[in-house]
Amino acid sequence: MAAGNNSTVEDKVRMLEETRRRFKELYLADKSDKYDSRDIERLQKDDSWVESFLLWRHYVVDDALKMIEDSFQWRKEFAVNDLKESVLPKWCFETGAVYLHGYDKEGNKLFWLRVKLHLRDAKTQMEKKKCVAFWLERYAKREPGKSITVVFDLAESGLGNIDMDFVRFIINCFKVYYPKYLSKMVIFEMPWIMNAAFKVVKGWLGPEAISLLKFTNKNEVQEYISTEYLPPHMGGTDPFRYSYPPLPDDDFQTPMCENGPIASEDEAEIKDDFESDTRDSVDSSPIEDQIPRPKKLSCTEEFSKHEECEKADSKAKHSKKAASVFKGTLLHISPAEELHFGSKESGERKCCILLTNVTKNPVAFKVRTTAPEKYRVKPSNSSCEPGTSLDIVVSLHGGFSASPQDRFLVMAAEMDQSSGTGSQDLSQFWKEVPRNIVMEHRFAK
Repeated sequence: MAAGNNSTVEDKVRMLEETRRRFKELYLADKSDKYDSRDIERLQKDDSWVESFLLWRHYVVDDALKMIEDSFQWRKEFAVNDLKESVLPKWCFETGAVYLHGYDKEGNKLFWLRVKLHLRDAKTQMEKKKCVAFWLERYAKREPGKSITVVFDLAESGLGNIDMDFVRFIINCFKVYYPKYLSKMVIFEMPWIMNAAFKVVKGWLGPEAISLLKFTNKNEVQEYISTEYLPPHMGGTDPFRYSYPPLPDDDFQTPMCENGPIASEDEAEIKDDFESDTRDSVDSSPIEDQIPRPKKLSCTEEFSKHEECEKADSKAKHSKKAASVFKGTLLHISPAEELHFGSKESGERKCCILLTNVTKNPVAFKVRTTAPEKYRVKPSNSSCEPGTSLDIVVSLHGGFSASPQDRFLVMAAEMDQSSGTGSQDLSQFWKEVPRNIVMEHRFAK
């Protein structure tokens, strides 16, 4: 039975029911012990999960059933539902060969495979595969159905690092176990000696997925990933350096602050004097004379400022939630949870984030977004002096609309009084600052 993309809602509901019914008849009658009961229960309740198999198999129910059966057997064999950091050997994380970090230009999470750190060893093969499964399952549970981009970083690697069985496992993860999650595979600096190996990989992917392979070098990789999420050896500016523990940045960890969001009647100011013709891409290196310096406000001035903004903003946005303040150890951030942009019709295409330094030292900060092509952030990389407040203006580029999937991250770290705050000083500071002292706060569009 097949259906096209224009299938009616009724057709899809019927297919979901048929898939569940036939799976129960064909595979559960005498084989239920082959599968994890939690997966069976999820199959009965999670429509999007069932539909992902149907969609990947072009709504051919027989093919989808076989795919579900293969996936369930694998999940039981690898105990995927019970994979946790504590059950895997520490060396799986310490090597830094596999991790999630950053986003591509389409906002897809990056899944890094540092091939030079992988050595073929039959004794550790299962643990390595379980580590990959750990990361994919972790991502799938927190971002169900959202695509991921795999980066095979082959820089400085050789034949001794290539394990075709391991590569095939990763490909099968996306072909069978996590359907529709693969956005693309970016292959970076593949040595010519591996051409034959990757011809085999193309065969494993199948004709429909060949277009997902992107062979790149230092110049071409920026077509898919902006420099802010590329390490220096790829021509990027990302200061991220892998270390463990804790788990590397995957944008799901609790911000490293003692206090959570606390309700407040403060309202974020929308700056009327924003210079829309000045483009400041997220996490780009700002020009020193364009970095707005912090403006110190007294308590009375801050109250008046917010009161005026609250009155003006309430007239334009009756439905907008009152802003709150996230009280972190280094910065207080308002609003605490969401950024609200107006519509094209209303003409309000920007919002403001207010940072207040609550320490006795300067605090360096950076603002990142999963959709850098859509937003201007000014300033995106600067510092805030002790006891001062600073406005960050976030504006939508013309022609774009804000999406619930768009996310923003504020990173902050305390500096020494003697530290410089110019663009080069800040760039060096972020390269050297230990990750465990960086405060992070995330909020959505």
